Amino acid sequence: MLGGVDNKLFFMSLAGFPAVLFLIFMLKWTSARGKSVVASAPKQGREDEYGTLVAVASPLNHIEGEMLRQKLVAVGIRATLTQTKDGPRLFVFPNEESAARAHLRSAN
Repeated sequence: MLGGVDNKLFFMSLAGFPAVLFLIFMLKWTSARGKSVVASAPKQGREDEYGTLVAVASPLNHIEGEMLRQKLVAVGIRATLTQTKDGPRLFVFPNEESAARAHLRSAN
């Protein structure tokens, strides 16, 4: 006993402060602007703004593009269909570009 106070009860009453401080810091971290851990909404770009991917087809609509993509996937070519500012585009990696173009020409 310290000064007539039960030490165990005194320290137990202080145990909640670190937990509350931890929750305050977590709330500040998760609600900070510009530092979100949640992915932002994807943005449309021009067809040259997609990194190393190369556009191999310009379908008229998304349905036609998905059909072309499925043809490439069926022969083992990794392809991505995305909506650009210029319309839907079918992208492949540069090392598969010539094979994809040849397969799309032969499929038509």
